[in-house]
Amino acid sequence: MTKKQKNLLQRVIAAGLMMAVLVFLPLKEYPVLRFILFMVPYLTVGHDILRKAWKGILHRQVFDECFLMAVATIGAMALGEYTEGVAVMWFYQIGELFQGIAVGRSRKSITELMDIRPDYANIEKEGEISRVDPDDVEVGSLIVVNPGEKIPLDGLVEEGESVLNTAALTGESIPRKARPGDEVISGCINMSGVLKIRTTKKFDESTASRILDLVENASSRKSRSEQFITKFARVYTPAVCYGALALAFVPPLVRLLMGQAPLFGDWIYRALTFLVISCPCAIVVSIPLSFFGGIGGASSQGILIKGSNFMETLSQVKTVVFDKTGTITRGDFEVIDIHHGTLPREELLELAAHAEGHSSHPISQSIQRAYGKKVSLDRVSQVEEISGKGVKATVDGKRVAVGNMRLMEHQGIEGIDCHETGTIIHTAVDDAYTGHLVIADRIKDGAAEAIEDLKRTGVRETVMLTGDLKETAEAVARQVGVGRVCAELLPDQKVKVLEELLAKAGKNEKIAFVGDGINDAPVLSRADIGIAMGALGSDAAIEAADVVLMDDDPRKIGKAIRIARKCLRIVYENIFFAIGVKLICLLLGALGIANMWLAIFADVGVMVLCVLNAIRCLRVKNL
Repeated sequence: MTKKQKNLLQRVIAAGLMMAVLVFLPLKEYPVLRFILFMVPYLTVGHDILRKAWKGILHRQVFDECFLMAVATIGAMALGEYTEGVAVMWFYQIGELFQGIAVGRSRKSITELMDIRPDYANIEKEGEISRVDPDDVEVGSLIVVNPGEKIPLDGLVEEGESVLNTAALTGESIPRKARPGDEVISGCINMSGVLKIRTTKKFDESTASRILDLVENASSRKSRSEQFITKFARVYTPAVCYGALALAFVPPLVRLLMGQAPLFGDWIYRALTFLVISCPCAIVVSIPLSFFGGIGGASSQGILIKGSNFMETLSQVKTVVFDKTGTITRGDFEVIDIHHGTLPREELLELAAHAEGHSSHPISQSIQRAYGKKVSLDRVSQVEEISGKGVKATVDGKRVAVGNMRLMEHQGIEGIDCHETGTIIHTAVDDAYTGHLVIADRIKDGAAEAIEDLKRTGVRETVMLTGDLKETAEAVARQVGVGRVCAELLPDQKVKVLEELLAKAGKNEKIAFVGDGINDAPVLSRADIGIAMGALGSDAAIEAADVVLMDDDPRKIGKAIRIARKCLRIVYENIFFAIGVKLICLLLGALGIANMWLAIFADVGVMVLCVLNAIRCLRVKNL
């Protein structure tokens, strides 16, 4: 509990005790003394509400809950209803206390995520180590991370071996090994050996900083539900204020014109009761709190949802479209065979590896691993990458083409088809076909389980888009249970297929695209909701996607959808419950059936119940 909440709790307890004593004291014969004594608990518990209401009036922002509370309670005190006037303010502050505690609990998971923010960096210069602020570390600096410390900036390991704990980023406690040459990201905790890391990014561009910025700014992206509540409150609050004013004076004036007693006191009491009932706190407070809790709960599971608008869209997903490589499959390719090779195996791999030497694509990396030696880029010139086909380069004066069959056709070279399942990479040297490499990828653990889980979640269609061969793609789809396959696609064709799916989708049926976030940025951006898989350290994923899964587990897609649906269900429960109770009590108040005590329940009681319901959004671990 914060210092402010403790102070409010002390005031609530003090005012409650004073009011309890005053109720039993025989003060009716001393009206002035009674008024003064009741003003003490009233001001003790409500002085900050009165101050906020006054500031709102001065700043011409009159119609808020503080104004409603101030008018209703001051009116009750003026009518001599001291007990009810103090009680309204007292119960309202209890509701505020509940809200503060609930927000605190919602912030807890966010605070735990914020623990990835490093406090310092150990920078090494000329053999000496000094502790500095991470913001002051330049790119290319050498930093030292001791066991138990957080890695402060992204970089490459130059010296040392260790095991890293990525739980704060991924929600999973599976350790990752770090060796010289490995890329490491900020926010991980070094568990064992000392690491010397050459930084590759500034602190504000590092993974930890970007993730924190995403979560901190998530609340600025409002969902349709929140926008509705904002517009609703903007119209609703002045409407009920004018309605209360009319209720206070129109009926008495009508009675006066009809020759009857006006009964101003009764109608003003009804109007004040009407004001207390009408306060929209329950809706205004609980809806953002529900989304905040859902986003916080999801982040604790390694699922970053960039805003409540994306939470709402995610809850309506009925079709999930997957990229294949790095999403359903590991992207961990291996050269398993070479067919129709007219060159010795070693020479063919050497030429292909050098032609692909500038690429970081998984297939290129697999060719370089199969070569098994260091690629000398000074032997390579005139590199030309042809989108969706492959690469051409000059290696040791020889014109080398490495890519798919479309590249061979583009070069006017007659290739030889391969009937083996896998990714087939054709090669040609000096415009002569030299054979093809058979490269196999492995399906991710949990991919089939993830597809099955999506079907149980209510996703009606699963689609896989890939630039790979149709036979390879269909074999992968059969293994994991994907319903539809579109293969041999160029990047722009993936967008076209997605747009066709979007055109066929119903009004409230959203389409999610799941990709690795590096090569799929156009499709991630075009989908109703873009989900980046395996995005640990990927700038492109964090930028392009609406939801970022911080580890490589496809099973978290279904979990993300269930979290979003639970959150939206709670939001709508709160909206319908709060508005329903308000409308019934407003009618009873206008008819004079509801007194101030029922008004207190309609305001504070409903708010407390809605806040307690909103807290359920945090419980997502077992979804």
